[in-house]
Amino acid sequence: MPTITLIEHCGTSHTIEAETGKTLMQNALDNMVPGIDADCGGACACGTCHCFVEGGWEPASGTADAMEEAMLGMRPDRTEQSRLSCQIEVTEAMNGMIVRLPEYQM
Repeated sequence: MPTITLIEHCGTSHTIEAETGKTLMQNALDNMVPGIDADCGGACACGTCHCFVEGGWEPASGTADAMEEAMLGMRPDRTEQSRLSCQIEVTEAMNGMIVRLPEYQM
């Protein structure tokens, strides 16, 4: 299981053992990480699982498709590192990955 660290906007860090094959969103929910609201349950329809993938981890986490891009386009806090965690499938290549959570999902 890869270890992934999710950091809340306030700086509180949560290091989880993530299950491969599940999304980052589901792993965060399973580990009760605050800041991932996931209102749509992972259907890429709300943007409340927004996160920022730390630099260098983009190749492991993949790129956003057109649907995810459309949802991210509605986020006022979007950056180049923005992703929806419901669209990131956890793999062993993500061991050590760092993800930050936005202020608006506290």
